[in-house]
Amino acid sequence: MKNIVAGREPVTATEFIELALGIDLELFTGSATESAMERAARLDVAHEVLADLGESDPETAAYAASLLRTLPLKAQANGRRPRRTVRRPASTGIAVVSAVAA
Repeated sequence: MKNIVAGREPVTATEFIELALGIDLELFTGSATESAMERAARLDVAHEVLADLGESDPETAAYAASLLRTLPLKAQANGRRPRRTVRRPASTGIAVVSAVAA
């Protein structure tokens, strides 16, 4: 069975929520690459949308308000994953000698 919302078939869970609720998730959650000025402008718009949404659909407004409290994941500056190093125990200075009996 396929999930079809408003005549469109969502591919991801995020698309399904956006189509089902009629809200843009990025408006409330933000982007990891936005500047401080972009964030301030986005939050101004999000609060206005939230006020209007609170009058028409309180449940969706509550969900959108909870999204405002989430933080976007910060992407690595160079796009690479951090390198993990394995620390080995320090040597005690005692050599282990293996002898094979002939």
